[in-house]
Amino acid sequence: MYAVIKTGGKQYRVQEGDKLKVEKLETEVGKKHTFNEVMMVGEGDKVTIGTPLVEKASVEAKIVAQGKGKKVSIIKFRRRKHHLKKQGHRQLFTEIEIGKIKA
Repeated sequence: MYAVIKTGGKQYRVQEGDKLKVEKLETEVGKKHTFNEVMMVGEGDKVTIGTPLVEKASVEAKIVAQGKGKKVSIIKFRRRKHHLKKQGHRQLFTEIEIGKIKA
């Protein structure tokens, strides 16, 4: 069984046992988090597509870790103007493990 969930402005196709990194969630490590914004649920040939969400569907996930991603360098440069601006950014993420998918 698989589902398409929406979190952090992105959509993810998940199955039971999957591990993935999503935008930071305000839940402690080791606790469970329930995603109620399920856009599609499928099992074999049987597929349920929501308009826009599937009613009474949810996906439970366990929070594995909280962390920061790789550093992204931002450089703004103006030629012949003696102008150089360097900046870095590390996006926060939450690593989750998908548990039950309820349709």
